[in-house]
Amino acid sequence: MTLPTTTADAYFAPLLPWQTALWAQLTSRVLSSSNQLPHALLAAGMSGLGKRAFVWRLVAWLLCRQREQHVRGACGVCESCQWLKSGTHPNLAVLPHQLLPVEVAEDDTPLKSRDKKSKGNKANTEGAPPRIKVDDIRELQPFIYQGGQGLRICVLEHAETMTVAASNALLKTLEEPQAQVHFILISDHPAQILPTIKSRVQQLPLHRIETRLALDYVTNKLGSVVNHERVSQDEIAQLLTLAEGAPMAAIRLAQSPWYGKRALWLTTWQALREHRRSSTAASDYWQSQLDIDAFIQLSEVMLTEIQRMSLDLPPRQADISAQTLTDKPLPDMLAISDFADSLQRIKIARLQNVQDKFAYDALMQALSVL
Repeated sequence: MTLPTTTADAYFAPLLPWQTALWAQLTSRVLSSSNQLPHALLAAGMSGLGKRAFVWRLVAWLLCRQREQHVRGACGVCESCQWLKSGTHPNLAVLPHQLLPVEVAEDDTPLKSRDKKSKGNKANTEGAPPRIKVDDIRELQPFIYQGGQGLRICVLEHAETMTVAASNALLKTLEEPQAQVHFILISDHPAQILPTIKSRVQQLPLHRIETRLALDYVTNKLGSVVNHERVSQDEIAQLLTLAEGAPMAAIRLAQSPWYGKRALWLTTWQALREHRRSSTAASDYWQSQLDIDAFIQLSEVMLTEIQRMSLDLPPRQADISAQTLTDKPLPDMLAISDFADSLQRIKIARLQNVQDKFAYDALMQALSVL
C-alpha cells in the first residue's frame, strides 16, 4: 500500500531513555526462535509519553531487512528502510490515510492531517482528527489477506476515532489473525476504544516513566533555560506535575506562549470578578497577547488549579496563588463546572470557525462570573 512522502526521522529517531527496557523485551521476543510478537498491540496513554516515537521506530525495525544485525533500531540503508524514507513501503498500511508519522520523536502530539482539502483550514488541521470509518477497515482486507508477501503491518492512529461499525469490522479481523500480519493501534484516549477491541490487543507499558529519567530528559532538552530565563529543578518538577509526568508534554508547556502568563491570567480574573475591569477591555487586551486557542489551554490549566484550591487540595503551581490576590472566597463547584462548560462550548465553536474576537468576548464574560 503506497503512502504519501513522510519524514524519515520518525522511523529512525533515537530511542527515548525510558523505553529501552521495553524495546529490549520486544526485540528479543521477535528474534527468538518462536517469534512471539503479539498479533495486535496498543500504544496508549496521554499525549507526551513518546508512544508515537516508539511505534514508528518499532515499525521500521520490524520491516528492516537487517534487523538481526541492528537490534537497537532499523539499519536505515536496506531496501525496506529506503521504502519507508520515500513513503512507498508496500508492507505498511496506515489509517487514517491522510495522517503521517511526522516528527514524532520530539513530540507525541496527535499527527496533523496532510489532506489537501484541509490545507489552511485551522479547524480541520488542529481540531479533531479524521474518523476511521468502516470503509477504511474494509479497504485493508486485500492488504491483510494477500498472503505470501512477508511481514505486513497496519497502524491505526487515533484508534479511539473508529466508528462502531469500523470497530466491529476490525474486531472480526482481530479474531481471525493472519500469519505475518500485525496491527498497532495508537491512542491518546484509550477509554474511548471499545472494550472488545482492547481485549484483543496487548497494551504496551509506555506510560511507566521513572521520575529521575523524566527529570533528566526535560532538563537536558530545555537546556535549563526557557525564554532566556533559567529553569530550576523545582520548576521542571512542576512542569512534569502539570504534564502528569509526560516528558514531551512538560517541554511543550515550558515553551508554550501562555505558560509565563499564568499569574497575569489570575490578575485578570480577579479584576473581572471584582468589577475593576470590564470583560470587553479584558478581551481586547488578551487578543493582543495570545491567540484564543492558547488562552483556552491556559484557562483549562488555571481552572484545574482553582478547583484544587476550592477543594482544599495542595496547589500544583507553587509559583503562583489565586488566594493571595483577593479577599473574596474561591468559587464553588457549580461555578467551576459552569466555566468548564463555557470552555467546552467555545472549543466546539472554534471547530466551526467562530471568529477569535467573538470567542474571546464570550470567554471573558464567562470568566467574569466565575
